[in-house]
Amino acid sequence: MECNIKRNLSFCNCSYPVCEKKGKCCECLHYHLKRKEVPACFFSKEVEKTYDRSIENFIKHYKG
Repeated sequence: MECNIKRNLSFCNCSYPVCEKKGKCCECLHYHLKRKEVPACFFSKEVEKTYDRSIENFIKHYKG
């Protein structure tokens, strides 16, 4: 299966300007999981802009 970068970019909310993984969901997910983080798409736009991709921050904002 090939990555459909154009389609993925339509819903990617990563605001990091020089991210090389935008639209490459598999690469993005693997990168963040190795760092004990989750990708931008797991967060609202407001929370994503803090660049805190930690699992703890994810739980904090989506608990309950």
